Amino acid sequence: MARAIWKGAISFGLVHIPVALNTAVKTERVDFDWLDQRSMEPVGYKRVNKVTGKEIDKEHIVKGVQYEKGRYVVISEEEIREARPEATQTIDIFSFVDAAQIPLQHFDTPYYLSPDRRGGKVYALLRETLESTGKVALATVVLHTKQHLALIRPLDDALVMITLRWPEEVRGLDTLELDKTVTDTKVEKRELDMAKRLVEDMSGDWTPADYHDAFRETIMELVEEKASKGKISVVESKEAMTEKSANILDLTELLKRSLGGKGGKAAGKKDSEKKPVKKARKAS
Repeated sequence: MARAIWKGAISFGLVHIPVALNTAVKTERVDFDWLDQRSMEPVGYKRVNKVTGKEIDKEHIVKGVQYEKGRYVVISEEEIREARPEATQTIDIFSFVDAAQIPLQHFDTPYYLSPDRRGGKVYALLRETLESTGKVALATVVLHTKQHLALIRPLDDALVMITLRWPEEVRGLDTLELDKTVTDTKVEKRELDMAKRLVEDMSGDWTPADYHDAFRETIMELVEEKASKGKISVVESKEAMTEKSANILDLTELLKRSLGGKGGKAAGKKDSEKKPVKKARKAS
C-alpha cells in the first residue's frame, strides 16, 4: 500500500472528513546526470554572473522579480517566508460546480484521497453526494508551502483530488491566433463521412497496459546491459510526511447546522475578504 504524503481533513460547512492524500501518478523518465568523461565524477552547476562570466559566492546572491526590463525588485528570504500561505491540514471546500464547467487545460496533478481514522462513513457520503449531483467540489489546500486551487470528484469507490492551475496561469485559446482557414472552413459531408469511418475503423477500448514509453524502455535496456558489466550506482531518497487527524462529530447534526447558515459557501473566503496582491508589471 502506498504511503500517504499528507494527512488532514476535507472541510465543508461544519463537516470534517479525515483523509490521507496519496500520489496518483509516478514519473517514469530517464534522468541523465552530467559526468566528467575522464573520471565519471558528477558535474555540478556553478553560480556565474551572466554579464561578467565570473563565478560568485552564494552570500552575494539575492532573489529579485523583474519589474521592468533591466530593473528588479529584490525580495528578502524573510519577506518570502512571510508571504507563503500558512500550512494547514485542511482541504477547504468553498463551492460545488458542475463537473463539465472546468476546462481540461486547468487540470494539473491528480491525488487519491482515502478515509483516515474512522472517516469511512462521511467519506462515502461526500462521494455519493458528488456522484448523484454530478458536481465536483472546489477547494483550496496548501501543499509544500504553496497554496493550490483544487477539485474533488468521485472515482469508482474513491475520491480523487486534482490540483488546478490558477486562472492567470492558463493561456486563452485566442493566443493561438487561429485564422479563417480553421474558424470559417466548411467541411464537406463526404470528407466528414470518410473521417468518421476512419475513426470507427481505428476505434478500440482503453487498455493502458498496451501503451509503453518506447524511448525509456530502450534506454533502460542499455542501462541494464551496461550495469551487468559492473557499473552500477544507487540513489536513495526520503519523503517527509506530516500527520494530523480531525475529530468526527455527529454527522447529521453537522449537516443541519451547515444548512442553517453556519457553513456552505461561507466556509470559503470571498474575494473581498482576500488580501489584495499587487502584480509586478510585465517586462516590455
